[in-house]
Amino acid sequence: MIQRILALIWKEILAVLRDQKSRMSIIMPPIIQLCIFTFAATLDVKNVPVGILNRDNGEQAFELVQRFHGSRFFEKIVYLQAVEEIQPFIDEQKGVMVVSIDEEFSRKLDEKTPTSIQLILDGRKSNTAQIVAGYTSQIVEQFNRDLAVKADIKQQNTELVPRYWFNPNLLYYWYNIPSLVATLSMLICLVVTTQSVARERELGTFDQLLVSPLVPVEILIGKIVPGILIGACEGVLLMSIGVFIFGVPFVGSFFPFLISLIVYVTAISGVGLFISSLSMTQQQAMLGTFIFMTPSVLLSGFATPIENMPTWLQPATFLIPMRYMLVISKGLFLKAMPAWIVWQNVWPMAMIGIFNLLGAGMFFRRRLE
Repeated sequence: MIQRILALIWKEILAVLRDQKSRMSIIMPPIIQLCIFTFAATLDVKNVPVGILNRDNGEQAFELVQRFHGSRFFEKIVYLQAVEEIQPFIDEQKGVMVVSIDEEFSRKLDEKTPTSIQLILDGRKSNTAQIVAGYTSQIVEQFNRDLAVKADIKQQNTELVPRYWFNPNLLYYWYNIPSLVATLSMLICLVVTTQSVARERELGTFDQLLVSPLVPVEILIGKIVPGILIGACEGVLLMSIGVFIFGVPFVGSFFPFLISLIVYVTAISGVGLFISSLSMTQQQAMLGTFIFMTPSVLLSGFATPIENMPTWLQPATFLIPMRYMLVISKGLFLKAMPAWIVWQNVWPMAMIGIFNLLGAGMFFRRRLE
């Protein structure tokens, strides 16, 4: 029995590796996607065009404007000459924000009376607008502190000194790459598993497999194991690229990561087998893969925090294996997560995997009979 299963597993692996299109689809696209998403899928806001309307010729207004020039966040500054230029600047998306300084800004500051500046933000880019407004707030707060010291005005003695653990330089790809390892490993495992039965049906070799000495359980194992092996190897490859090429630290232990990765792709392979059993062609199998991928990524907490989702939707995230793998991957990459916390996220994936494999196996055997 074991010899027959190993022969089928080897056959499945060779079917993937010998086909040039299949071989390229499991090796090159994940590496290219890792490189692209690392820098493209980022929430960092840099080089955003902003407009400044300075109607005050005083020293304080000039000093504030220079601080925008000196900031590393704003490198594209457009000077507006009149209030009428604000609307077309925002409407035509020439910039996401306009800083408006009125004529009495410097005079009021010299008189030590309260004053204000106005920010006009493009609400169509809500996330970017909020981040840019935060950067502007930091500049204005520092300007106020320096002005208070210069004018000898008493300020509160408490000073905020931020310190960012696990990612001290706030490099977004330190967050992105551990998440992409889980995402792309799931994609490759799904592609390999969903294509296995559909490819056999499309090529007309599935009937030959049914009349072979292999029993349904052996066929089931032979179809699942190659996807698990290839998905796990792909995850290790992507992790190595992140560590040795992109310089993302991996401060945890490799063995818990490997075990977690194997459990993770095993849970995903059950879904892949279910999709493959339903599909008559490889195109249908690929469509089923992306139908499953989209909600999984959205509900996993990769793009948006789970805590921000509606309360009625949050329980559904407990059924997504990627939710747990994201915690493990980011924890082992950046935080040296203890083994007991890793286990807290491994056992739910193992339960999901057992349920998926049993359900897919029963459906698969029914399709064979």
